[in-house]
Amino acid sequence: MTVDSPQPAVQRLPGRPRADQTTPGARARVLTTADRLFSDEGIRVVGVDRLIAESSVTKATFYKHFGAKDTLVLEYLAGRHDRDVEALAALVEEHPDGVERIRSLLESVVAQLQAPGYRGSPWANAASEFSDPTHAVRASIAEHREWQTDALVDLFKDAAHPMPGDAADDLLLAWDGAQIGAYAGDAIAAAASLRRTVERLLSA
Repeated sequence: MTVDSPQPAVQRLPGRPRADQTTPGARARVLTTADRLFSDEGIRVVGVDRLIAESSVTKATFYKHFGAKDTLVLEYLAGRHDRDVEALAALVEEHPDGVERIRSLLESVVAQLQAPGYRGSPWANAASEFSDPTHAVRASIAEHREWQTDALVDLFKDAAHPMPGDAADDLLLAWDGAQIGAYAGDAIAAAASLRRTVERLLSA
């Protein structure tokens, strides 16, 4: 898999950064707070006033940085996307063998599924809260999933799978199901099912 090729950029709406030296700290605090609250509780239920209070910034500072809550939501998703890209690049760097890359990815996903307080996919959760398919948030989610599919295709190519596109689609669908199953049901069973799917795909 080539990790230094351009990746689809998750959409960001322009913020309004301050010119003074406190900008990076204030902006980072809001983004860190948003990442925690949106992930733990959902996006719609967390209001701007709570984000402001828990970030220890003023209302004026919040709006100068982000302009609107939707801009912050896009930045939250962009941060999640960037972390996924970086994690996969590190995995590829660490494992030169294609099959081991897929197995390493599987172990990373299983660890997430079985982590205490796991709440499912942040992407699926965000999609469920923004029903309008033309909304910028949905566009960001679609771009992330396109990147995710392309990345899986590359992984299966590196593993010499005869049909890497089909394998990527199958794994992504199984991954989606495991995330829902782990959150809403039995995380151990969801992880075991995902392992079986990966082994079937690799045996091909």
